[in-house]
Amino acid sequence: MVLKEFDPSQKAVINAEDFVDPIAEMPETAVACYSRITMERMVEELGAKKIASTSTANGETYVYRAAYKGKEIALFMIDVGAPMSVAMLEEVFAMGVRNVIVFGTCGVLDREIEDCSILIPNQAIRDEGTSYHYAPAENEIEVNRHYLGMFTELLEAMNIYYTVGKVWTTDAFYRETVEKVKRRKEQGCICVDMECSANAAAARFRGRELFQFFYAADNLDAEQWDIRSLGNDAKLMEKDRIAMIALELAVRI
Repeated sequence: MVLKEFDPSQKAVINAEDFVDPIAEMPETAVACYSRITMERMVEELGAKKIASTSTANGETYVYRAAYKGKEIALFMIDVGAPMSVAMLEEVFAMGVRNVIVFGTCGVLDREIEDCSILIPNQAIRDEGTSYHYAPAENEIEVNRHYLGMFTELLEAMNIYYTVGKVWTTDAFYRETVEKVKRRKEQGCICVDMECSANAAAARFRGRELFQFFYAADNLDAEQWDIRSLGNDAKLMEKDRIAMIALELAVRI
């Protein structure tokens, strides 16, 4: 298998440093999310200022700086899908970010998990291709090894219910078949996403800290797919609260 050809070389033919420069005013800790609307609301609420940008064929993405409870934090919307998510991380790492908190939706594999509730992965099944370029081939990767305890203590202090468990990270959401969902549940997965295992592998490879958590969205544990709050415009107040939880963790790191 080609994906078993892991190369540990830190330098590639094309590197993030070829496109972006270190930013003197870049905070060491960043909060990123996959929802453009949620990010826009965070930027407006915090009065964040543009300090950098990244650019792809799909357009420009801005990196902002904001103050929250006296701490300077970077903010950026991260692209959906493992390849682009990791490319964004590579570029903000090159700009000077050392710690990233990432949050976004996931599909639940247990119908008892409530819509918009917090899920924290501690292990990820690597059913995507990007992570294999950042870590030797294995079926799973440990995630959130450093800040899991800090985050759960924060949630408990805020009286927020959460679930910890394994996530299934896959590239192909149109290939989440009934049989695959059943198999992943048997392997202990509570949810499915598209980036977590790749994000974890890339951060570890670059010597950075990354913490990723989810808020529950669509339900795959049903006879028919249930979209619930997956849409960007759904339950915005609840999602604002989840963004605030990410900021609360950022000021503690």
